[in-house]
Amino acid sequence: MTTFYDFVSASLRGFYDRRIATPPILDCDRYFPDHVVFTQNWKKIQDECLQLMRDMGAIPHFHEVMPEQKPLSEFGAKYWRLLVLRAYGIDHPGNQAKCPFTASLFRQNKAIQSVAISFLEGKKHIPIHRGPFRGVLRFHLGLVIPRHADGTSTNRLAVNGQVHELTEGQGLLWDDTYLHEAWNDSESVRAVLLIDIVRPDMPRSLTALNNMIIFLLRLWIALKYPKSWKLPSNFFRRF
Repeated sequence: MTTFYDFVSASLRGFYDRRIATPPILDCDRYFPDHVVFTQNWKKIQDECLQLMRDMGAIPHFHEVMPEQKPLSEFGAKYWRLLVLRAYGIDHPGNQAKCPFTASLFRQNKAIQSVAISFLEGKKHIPIHRGPFRGVLRFHLGLVIPRHADGTSTNRLAVNGQVHELTEGQGLLWDDTYLHEAWNDSESVRAVLLIDIVRPDMPRSLTALNNMIIFLLRLWIALKYPKSWKLPSNFFRRF
């Protein structure tokens, strides 16, 4: 059954699709040159991630963060957990305190809209789906990726039908409004860093719409979770 969330997502994607013609996988150096800050420091980010993994029960399930994603989060009776450090430009001080080095890498970068560490249980499959909002691009950095005995990766990400093997310390920039799915074929937990950035080089009309959508998302988060999330100090002056 189509939900209101599905209807709004499809309508929003259609509006952007008529004005944007970029491929599923994008060049990091062109669209997100700051990726080097994260790839060069991936081992230190991994260290903080491994500390978090000592108490997986303290990390919320994805559907506890976003109830609309419950079918994906619970698919196959295997968990998908998400520690969100920033959401649409609003920082989560409590979660950032658990990853202070990682947080220091993006705290002053306003183009970075959302940051989270994603954990997939062993044998978890995230079925095919697509994101709602083409105004951001997603950078995906492998942190803890188990390997098969022959050294090959146990984890795959398929975007628009093209399969990519995930590797620790390597990043991929992609558009999550294309159909995609993921597999953790290992017996242990897989962890990746997810970063959403404002899509650059958009037409002026889309840039204005983007700013308005992000403003409304920030306001909704701040009003719904006033004790957990921190609005930027110049929030109302910027929009």
